[in-house]
Amino acid sequence: MTDPIDFYFEFSSPYGYFASTQIESLAAEFNRQVCWRPILLGPMFQATGSAPLVDIPVKGQYAVHDIERTARLFNIPYRHPEPFPIGTVSAARAVLYVQQQDSALATRLAKRLYHAYFAEGQNIGKTEVVLAVAGQAGLPVAELEAGIAQDDIKALLKQQVNDAMARGVFGSPFMIVDGESFWGFDRFDHIRRWLQQQA
Repeated sequence: MTDPIDFYFEFSSPYGYFASTQIESLAAEFNRQVCWRPILLGPMFQATGSAPLVDIPVKGQYAVHDIERTARLFNIPYRHPEPFPIGTVSAARAVLYVQQQDSALATRLAKRLYHAYFAEGQNIGKTEVVLAVAGQAGLPVAELEAGIAQDDIKALLKQQVNDAMARGVFGSPFMIVDGESFWGFDRFDHIRRWLQQQA
């Protein structure tokens, strides 16, 4: 049994959103599973002295254009959200909580939350919006609300971020395949070629 592709993603990352729409089809080409790992970029930016891409002078203007162009090129529904970027602690905790019961359902929730933010303009930085989106996806809202407030889930997210940084993760999307690291949606073809060479 081959190892899964570790897929690190932050819900405020448009490139992470793009990757979320195609990571599973890429993995399926090589009979791989995907291990979805929500992270927070804030602590990573602090550790690396970085900042949200759109906040960097000149580079930020290019990024906004490139994000919209990428969505068109890959036919991915996209509407630049406001506000942007946002804090995504509740969304990340929600996925981690659901993963403990049903990983497939957690993946569907992750995709639904991404789409809600980047295609529908819903501010998933707000806990009540995360819960509403989860409810629309058929999850028990009261249980999820209690779940994301649990100390063990809060600790799990912190540990997930720390473990990711220990593995060299610094952005979203970030994929680790058999110990090989790839950063960015534009590295999907690199992953494909690398896996083909390994075969």
